[in-house]
Parts: sequence; structure tokens; C-alpha cells
Amino acid sequence: MARLRDRLADLPATGEILVGGPAAQALDTNVTTQRDLRVVIPLILAMLLVILAVLLRSLLAPVLLVAATVVSFGAALGVSALVFRHVFGFEDADPTVPLYGFVFLVALGIDYTIFLMTRAREETPRHGTRAGVLRALTVTGGVITSAGVVLAATFAALAVIPLMFMVQLAFIVAFGVLLDTLIVRSLLIPALVRDIGPKVWWPAKVD
Repeated sequence: MARLRDRLADLPATGEILVGGPAAQALDTNVTTQRDLRVVIPLILAMLLVILAVLLRSLLAPVLLVAATVVSFGAALGVSALVFRHVFGFEDADPTVPLYGFVFLVALGIDYTIFLMTRAREETPRHGTRAGVLRALTVTGGVITSAGVVLAATFAALAVIPLMFMVQLAFIVAFGVLLDTLIVRSLLIPALVRDIGPKVWWPAKVD
């Protein structure tokens, strides 16, 4: 399709030649989506880094948290591709699903990150970084888990809509929220903070 457009553009014509139809629309959608992925995702991650750096008054912790968010999204996207391709037999996915899934997962998951890490920073001066993150997990764990399960169930309900886009998006968001709630925020981030120790708050000295 792209070669066809290039050849038509080289023809000596007095008017404008356009290529339409489902194939051309699909190509335009894919090109636009790929461009949006290259622009929107880095922009969102950069904004998250700035917000978390201001909130936590740290430079290392925001990088750690944003990296965990990216890993969570990548895992959800990979499992979704595996399930829909090898379980349900769908070879192709809607090209806009990854972008929408990323926006939803980041917007929903960052709340849990803020709950956990702001409480950990409050506990650190009294109990130290390693004990502080455990106390923060104890206090916020129930809230984060409950909210995550309810949110995942809400998005999973969208899977009953007979549209492939909605089914794929519902699966990615529901699975991603559960993964983020039960694994990333409850296990991965606390474990990394305990392993890094007081340096996680660099350049501030909280511990």
C-alpha cells in the first residue's frame, strides 16, 4: 500500500490522487498508532518521573517506580498476546489497544504507588527505610489489594461487549491491574526498596 501511494504520487497528474479502502485505512491507523506510541508513552513516563520526584523528593525512587510500571505493562501486554493468539486463535490485535492499555494501567497503577511510597517515606525517619516500607505495606496493603481487585473486576466486565477492541483492552487492563496490585506493589517494589536501603531516597537523607 505504501509503495502504491509512492508510485501514484510520481504520476504526472493535474489533480490529487488518493488511495482509500480498508487496507489504506488500516495502514494509516497503524502508522498513526506507532507514532503515538513513540510520542505519548515517553511523555507520560517523563511526567510521572517529575511528579514522583517532587512528591518523594528523590531521584532514584521515581526511576525505580516508573521502571516497575513499565515492566508491569510489558508483562500484561505479553500475556494478552499469548492468550489471544494461542488460546483464542486471534492472530491480529487492534493496533490502538497497547496505547489505551498503557494509559489506563499507568493512570490506575500510579495511585497505588503513591499510597505505598508516601507512607514508606513517612515511616522511614522513625523506623528506617527497610522497616518503614514493611510498615507502609502493612498499612496500605489491604486498601491497595481491595481497590485493585474491584477495579480489575470492573474492567473484566467490559469483556462481555462483542467488540474485539473492548475484549482485548478489558483483558489487558484487568490482568495488568491484578499483576500490579498483587505482585508489583505488594512484593516487587517493597523487596527492591529493602534491597537498596536508604539509597532509594537519594539525594535526600531520610533514614
